[in-house]
Amino acid sequence: MNNRDNFRVNKTSIWKNNNSLFYLIIINVFIFITLRFSMAVYGLSNLSESLFYKNMFQWFAMPANINLFIARPWTILTAMFTHLDVFLMISNLFWLWSYGFIFQDLTGNNRTIPVYLYGGLVGGVAILLTYSFIPQLKGAAETHFYFGATTPIIAIVAGTTLLSPNYRLFPMINGGVPLWVVSTVFGLLDVFYLVGNLGMIIPHILSAITGLIFIEALKNGHDLGEWINNSFNWVANMFTPKITESKKQLQRQEVFYNTRGQKPFKKTINLTQQRVDEILDKINLKGYDKLTEDEKEMLRRASEEEL
Repeated sequence: MNNRDNFRVNKTSIWKNNNSLFYLIIINVFIFITLRFSMAVYGLSNLSESLFYKNMFQWFAMPANINLFIARPWTILTAMFTHLDVFLMISNLFWLWSYGFIFQDLTGNNRTIPVYLYGGLVGGVAILLTYSFIPQLKGAAETHFYFGATTPIIAIVAGTTLLSPNYRLFPMINGGVPLWVVSTVFGLLDVFYLVGNLGMIIPHILSAITGLIFIEALKNGHDLGEWINNSFNWVANMFTPKITESKKQLQRQEVFYNTRGQKPFKKTINLTQQRVDEILDKINLKGYDKLTEDEKEMLRRASEEEL
């Protein structure tokens, strides 16, 4: 039995309700449309592009400068859902859907969001540390911003590949392409992207390690995303109407019906002439004492009814 068998769950449509991958895609698309629409409004209002970045974009993207980040700490969460470039948005959603669907298929519905969040958070912390302690990057910390779903996706890609490296894609091509081959292509594309982008090397590596650690812990029976799911459930329950004591008592109330001492149901056997003849034949062969209680009851009914 391979890893894929160990974590196999029932497939669900990506568009089904309560689908974690669906929620991640929707949030990414919603923030993208919001920012692009705001940018268009600024343009139609003859306002400068720099004003849009100052008043809108910088409230979603995470600053690499720690002092600026302290003033906007929520951006470490919003940054991993923030895109402005159309090509980057489409590319990230393609990889998120491709690997997220496989990951969710293998591990269940409750682990996609935790891995995504872990990858994004680790990437954000790594950005802050990288631009604070690497001399070549310190000068650019005030103007650099971390955003996009790349680091969370890297965590999902690494975790999915470790979980089931031989998962077959495109089965029509010579029996399918192993997942590790596609992941290798993804890694090469990422390396190409990192050329000349020193500040993102460490965040990408740490995000990949995060996905590997999550799956390794899951193999050993430890779900590192359980507390995240419990937190979501706790928040959701806060907005769920509570059942009052009167409703609880009504739910527990037992209802009794007057059956006049009779059983709530009674088994009735279909009475036919053929069945009666079979019973009479049995009496002739074995005697009345060999009849079952149901057969005796049928004879009694036959004597009272006209078949």
